[in-house]
Amino acid sequence: MKNVGILVAMHEEAEAIRTKMQNREIKKIHNLEFEIGQIENVNCVLVKSGIGKVNAARTTQVLLDNFDVECIINVGAAGAINYSLNIGDVLIAENVVQHDFDLTAFGHKKGYITGVGEKIQCDANLLNKFKNILDENKNYNIKKGIVASGDIFCTDENMKNKIYKKFNADVVDMECSAIGQVAYLNNVPFISIRCISDIPNGENASTFDENLQLASTRCADIVQNYCQN
Repeated sequence: MKNVGILVAMHEEAEAIRTKMQNREIKKIHNLEFEIGQIENVNCVLVKSGIGKVNAARTTQVLLDNFDVECIINVGAAGAINYSLNIGDVLIAENVVQHDFDLTAFGHKKGYITGVGEKIQCDANLLNKFKNILDENKNYNIKKGIVASGDIFCTDENMKNKIYKKFNADVVDMECSAIGQVAYLNNVPFISIRCISDIPNGENASTFDENLQLASTRCADIVQNYCQN
């Protein structure tokens, strides 16, 4: 029986999802803990990758190699670089891009990956399902857009503005696009839902810490709503 794969980066994000799961059991593979259970009678596999693109890509491939996964849902906190987004708002990813992948020396645009392209599209069916679910919630702003990932926690406002202008991106994180790339290469449907925890301004590391629980809880509620539908 197929499972919904749920991939997060951090303990707080995993714990919030864990509270929604029933009949949990743990399977350890390559020092990763995969939690198998149900959310609203939907079979799910939850795994925490750790921070960064390599951790995220490695964990995604191990997940796909060892479990019958019908789709991958990545959720978690992110920094807003689109000025229309505020703390607690939610972004549904239409596309994901790696803002620190650079083959411009060979005539490609920033973010272009050989064999993949400039951006990876998220699954249209998942996108529509989550959009419909979130449209029923009027408690916070919801936007469809672009997640830009890189192996840096963005605190610099100039960097934020450059990424926003270069990629027309809405949020930054450190894992999403790597997960999307592995899902794409394995032909597995993928979506990312990101809740705004901070806005890069030179002091947003503390803001991230203050709002990580909010972002984690909100993402877990969204996943539960998805499983209910």
